[in-house]
Amino acid sequence: MLLVVSLFAAGYLLVALEHPLRVSKSAISLVLGGLLWTLLAFLGISGHELLPRLTEHLASIAALVFFLMGAMAIVEVVDAHGGFEIITARITTRSLRTLLWIIGFITFFLSALLDNLTTTIVMLTLSRRLVVSPKDRLLFAGIVVIAANAGGAFSPIGDVTTTML
Repeated sequence: MLLVVSLFAAGYLLVALEHPLRVSKSAISLVLGGLLWTLLAFLGISGHELLPRLTEHLASIAALVFFLMGAMAIVEVVDAHGGFEIITARITTRSLRTLLWIIGFITFFLSALLDNLTTTIVMLTLSRRLVVSPKDRLLFAGIVVIAANAGGAFSPIGDVTTTML
């Protein structure tokens, strides 16, 4: 079991150091997940215990992937038909600071109505149209994620688990 914990810690460190090492965290996560499940199978967890656990984890991952595909498809359809032009045409400020506050407030209140992840996808697509500089886009992406989680947790129908995560 110490081997599993050590391997997980090493993989987590590689994911955290993605940019300096220039490795894909998706690839690391996929390889690490497969390796950990394989190790658990060889370290003596019986098939009767392992199969339900593996099935549960795969089902939760599949649910998340299907949700993301649907949410992103809807956002792309709205974007392809100019749905975001209505919002971007009304935002006339040239100040990045003011734009940051506007995006933050819209994200906060929108996440109380939508799922935090959907709100983040929508607002990042919107921010991509408004902000040109890649460095500024990263700042806006950070604010969008924080505001979406804060708005979701603030609302009585919001999602507190994303904030805890």
